[in-house]
Amino acid sequence: MAKKILIIDDSALMRRVISDIINEGNEYEVAAVARDGVEGFDKIVSNPNMYSAVILDINMPKMNGLELLKKLQQNNISQTVIVVSTVAKEGAKETIQALEYGAFDFVTKPENYLETKSERFKKRIHEMLDVATNTRESRERVAQASSSPLRNTNTLKTTGLSSKTIANKGTNSGLTSTTSRPLRSSLSQTTVSKVSASQYSGIKKGKQKLVALACSTGGPKSLQSVIPMLPKNLDAGMVLVQHMPAGFTASLAQRLDEMSEISVKEAADGDIINKGHVYIAPGGRHIKVMKEGANYVIRLNDAPAIDGLRPCANVMYDSLQNTSFDEITCVVLTGMGADGTNGIKGLAASKKNIHVIAQDEQTCVVYGMPKALALTGLVNEVVPLGKVAEAITKNVGVS
Repeated sequence: MAKKILIIDDSALMRRVISDIINEGNEYEVAAVARDGVEGFDKIVSNPNMYSAVILDINMPKMNGLELLKKLQQNNISQTVIVVSTVAKEGAKETIQALEYGAFDFVTKPENYLETKSERFKKRIHEMLDVATNTRESRERVAQASSSPLRNTNTLKTTGLSSKTIANKGTNSGLTSTTSRPLRSSLSQTTVSKVSASQYSGIKKGKQKLVALACSTGGPKSLQSVIPMLPKNLDAGMVLVQHMPAGFTASLAQRLDEMSEISVKEAADGDIINKGHVYIAPGGRHIKVMKEGANYVIRLNDAPAIDGLRPCANVMYDSLQNTSFDEITCVVLTGMGADGTNGIKGLAASKKNIHVIAQDEQTCVVYGMPKALALTGLVNEVVPLGKVAEAITKNVGVS
C-alpha cells in the first residue's frame, strides 16, 4: 500500500509539480493538499494517523509553515514534516527555525519552473521521503497510532530560561535543556546539561588540539544539543561539516552562535583557527585545514562534489593528515550514508593521534554515518546526543 502524503503550499503550481513527482511511483501517493497552514492543520487533526509525511511550504497566508509547526507542538501532535523551502530573502533563516520547531529536514525549492522539472529536484524529494518515512521513529509512530496523537519531543526545549538567557554569552548559568529523538514515543527525554568548565581544566595542557565534527540528516537540530553546551574556553578550535546547500549555513551558524557561549561562525577562506571557536563549512564549498606559518588556517574550495556532497567531511578529515596537531578529536553525528568514515580511516592509517566519538543509534535521527564509522572499530566512545559535548570537553579540556 502506498504511503499517503499531505502537501501544504499556497502555490497551485508547486502543489501540482510536487504531486506529480510523488505520484509517479508506486510507493507514495498524495492523499490531500492544502493551500495554507490553517487548512493543513485541519487536515492533520481530522486524519491524525493518515499521513506518513507532510510536505510543507513556509511562506503562506493565514498561517505560515513556522506557525503550523509551532501549533503542532503546542497540541502535542506528532507528524513527520519535510519543508520545501527557498533560499531567497529570509528563507534560509526561516528554514533553520523550521528545523528547530520540529521539521524532519528540508528540500530547497527551485527558483524557476524549469528547475521544478529537473531530475535533481525529483530525486531529492523521493530521497527525503524515503529517509523520513523509513526511520524507526516513523515506523513506530505508524505502528502505535491511536486516536490520541503522540507527543512530539522533536526540538530543543529550554527549562526555565528564556532564549535571551541562552544567548547571553559569558554567563555560567548551569543551563539545562531536554531533547529527544524525533517522533520516538518510547524514549524519555534526555537531559542535556551545559558542561561545567572547571572540572576539565588542565587536561593535556600545552597541546595543540582540534575537534573535527561531521553530521548530515538531523544535524541542525542535533547540533543545538552539542554546540551550546560547550564551554567558551574549550581548549581547541572546531571545524564542522554539516551537509547543507549554499545559503543555509550562515543562518545555522548565526543561530548556534546566539545560543552558545563558544563562538560560532560560517567559515571564511583564510580564517585562522582559534581555540574556543567553531567554524562551519559553507554550504556548497569544501573545507580544508592547512598549516601556514605558525597558524592553522581554513581553506575553502569549489572542487566537484564527492558522492554528491559539497562540503564533504572526508575532504576535511583528509586535509588533517598534513597537519601536526598533538591530537584530533573526530566526532560523527546523525546522518545518511558514510561520509567521514574514509577520512577518519585515513587519519588512523597515517598514524595521527585521534580520539573518535560517535553518536549512538538510539539518539540518531538517521543512524548511517555513525554506524559506518562504528563498523571500522576505530571509535573510542559511543555516546548519546546529550553526552557528546561532555565527551568532547572531557577529551580536550578547557584553557
